[in-house]
Amino acid sequence: MKTVSNKHDELGKYFAQHLSAMTSDISPKQIDRLWQDIVMRYGEPQRAYHTLNHIQQLLVEFENIKQVLSEPHIIALALYYHDVIYDPTRSDNELQSAEFATDALGPYLSQEQRQQIHAVIMMTANHQLDTLVDSDKYNDAAYLLDMDLSILGAQWSAYEQYAKAIRQEYAHVADDDYRDGRTAVLQGLLAHPKLYLTDHYYNQLETQARDNIKHELTLLAAL
Repeated sequence: MKTVSNKHDELGKYFAQHLSAMTSDISPKQIDRLWQDIVMRYGEPQRAYHTLNHIQQLLVEFENIKQVLSEPHIIALALYYHDVIYDPTRSDNELQSAEFATDALGPYLSQEQRQQIHAVIMMTANHQLDTLVDSDKYNDAAYLLDMDLSILGAQWSAYEQYAKAIRQEYAHVADDDYRDGRTAVLQGLLAHPKLYLTDHYYNQLETQARDNIKHELTLLAAL
């Protein structure tokens, strides 16, 4: 079994590979500085679900679908940075994360590359696709959003751990208020005609995800 530090080392190497593939104008020392900043932020005490384990899970998904992406390195970097700023008491985490990513990567990537990363991170705020002119970018963004929601379609035991971790992150919220807020979020998800935007994830996870959400709603109603 891999230790946490070994997992982080692997994630760091993967980060370096994707960033190096996008620019030759960066040194290993500069990459490591960027990576250590990511590690520090995902290790903050207010996090229980939005940790590097979440990024690890997303990168496992990424490995399975990267061949269908037109710009896999953009999507990989967006995955690393999409929750880099996370404060459960705020509602602008996606914007803050997108801005953080573009600032951190500013000296190394082109304006277009940074804008693409910013755009797809912003889409994780409501998991809706913006109208993108380029169909390839549309497809890439759809896969990123589906990867981010893939936990919803996990087996119940994994989903239950996810739900408990989210509750832990909102420990500052009273039970009644959490029940009402979380119920509204989950009902909002169920109201979507499709939770998953790509055929790949829809076919694999849609039914299980809806069952999991309904099960959590039942548990919330009993609080």
